[in-house]
Amino acid sequence: MPLIPATILTGFLGSGKTTLLKRVLGEAHGQKIAVIENEFGEENIDNDILVADTQEQIIQMNNGCVCCTIREDLRTTLADLAEKKRKGEIDFDRVVIETTGLADPGPVAQTFFMDDEVAESYQLDSILTLVDAKHAESQLDTRQEARRQVGFADQIFISKTDLVAKDSVDALVHRLKHMNPRAPQKAVHFGEVALAEVFDLRGFNLNAKLDIDPEFLNSDDAHGSHDHDHEHGEDCDHPHHHHHDDDVKSFVFRADRAFNPAKLEDFLGAIVQVYGPKMLRYKGVLFMKGSDRKVVFQGVHQLMGSDLGPKWAPGEKKQSKMVFIGLDLPKDVLLQGLEQCLV
Repeated sequence: MPLIPATILTGFLGSGKTTLLKRVLGEAHGQKIAVIENEFGEENIDNDILVADTQEQIIQMNNGCVCCTIREDLRTTLADLAEKKRKGEIDFDRVVIETTGLADPGPVAQTFFMDDEVAESYQLDSILTLVDAKHAESQLDTRQEARRQVGFADQIFISKTDLVAKDSVDALVHRLKHMNPRAPQKAVHFGEVALAEVFDLRGFNLNAKLDIDPEFLNSDDAHGSHDHDHEHGEDCDHPHHHHHDDDVKSFVFRADRAFNPAKLEDFLGAIVQVYGPKMLRYKGVLFMKGSDRKVVFQGVHQLMGSDLGPKWAPGEKKQSKMVFIGLDLPKDVLLQGLEQCLV
């Protein structure tokens, strides 16, 4: 059986996750979606669109979608759903997990890699984060969970942009980009978003397409290659950002020399042991000594994986590019350590 794609939907309380879900579920797209709700709160999705008696843990909706509230842990629920699908008891094409607004999506994402039973049935497609433009500023200032959710995202949807001034939205976009340069951002109105922007994003595929905003990468070129990210210096035209010192930050490492594979593996292994809990997402395309192919790697917290990518094309400039997104990561330690792993 092909793997079932799974999407994690996260975002702070009131950011519009349920609105987006209702839209995705209510739309006639011909896909059967199983929704796993991990939500504590009044606003349950089933009030509006479910027609069945809610004593059942798994409810079939009238359009063939399935809704399921987690009463045990996520692992059991996923295993259960996959088993019922295999036996033909329920039919669905993909899974969406809606996390509670206060959740750190990390452990949810890790379930797909750590647990063999889950890994044999599912493939994690992406983490989507909703950010509420009206309240984001204060939520990001005061709540680490909100900042973590941004750090984990493969795609960011900004809701309620119609309720705030354009320059506030611009400031928010700028701030989010600093926290997570690899996630595209899109404003959404009442959850109206094309399914192509929600599903099959392949955010966890180890592929050579490294989704980092090119402008973010270019912003430091004027300062020489070791100034690895865009600091707000004298030439920065966003003076009103100086007071945001978010603990979720991203930085990029680039090198034109090849990595020594053994040194790199040792170094990354050691870093992940020490800083794993603070490392939200990291991803890279690596130029390795002795390989004519790109090596693609990525990780979530302590879990790291790598894969052989395509061959370097004739005439293509061989270089390594890595992006790290995390909480108060010691940038200098990481950059110097990586530098020492080069041939």
